[in-house]
Amino acid sequence: MDVLRLEKPCAALFEMAMDYKNEHERYGEMQLHGGALLEQMDYSAWLCQIEENSNPDTVHTGWVVADTFFAIRAADQRIIGMVDIRHTLNAFLAAYGGHIGYGVRPSERQKGYAKEILRLALQYAKQSVGLNRVMVACYRDNEASWRTILKNGGKLDHEFIHTDGKTVQVYWIEL
Repeated sequence: MDVLRLEKPCAALFEMAMDYKNEHERYGEMQLHGGALLEQMDYSAWLCQIEENSNPDTVHTGWVVADTFFAIRAADQRIIGMVDIRHTLNAFLAAYGGHIGYGVRPSERQKGYAKEILRLALQYAKQSVGLNRVMVACYRDNEASWRTILKNGGKLDHEFIHTDGKTVQVYWIEL
């Protein structure tokens, strides 16, 4: 597996970001996990939103302070995935989302990138945010995701049935 780095989104990454987003759409995936709603917004408006949400003084109502990154492969500078690292949990995140949301582009799955993205996010959460423990959640039928969480030290805390009828697993990872 090639080396990945986390990089803050910026205007210069527009074309690469659109390629990432469009690949998900070609695979019939309309939600970008870890994307802080990139799939729902114009790129420049999204950049403003994630910048505002990274600051306690400007975070949007109902949101928590978070840092959003692209996971970029060093070998070819391609966006492989995204990760959203939330500094705290509000009621919604405590119930459903957790501290970290991440995703990998469809053509790069099953290559170990999710494990590395989560590892880098955990490192950031500890060193830059100061968290000692993080919550991560996934659907039980998403074997790749729960295996990724387990490989990064996740311990299953509980399961519940989501409003969509699917079982959600909630894990905690000690940092």
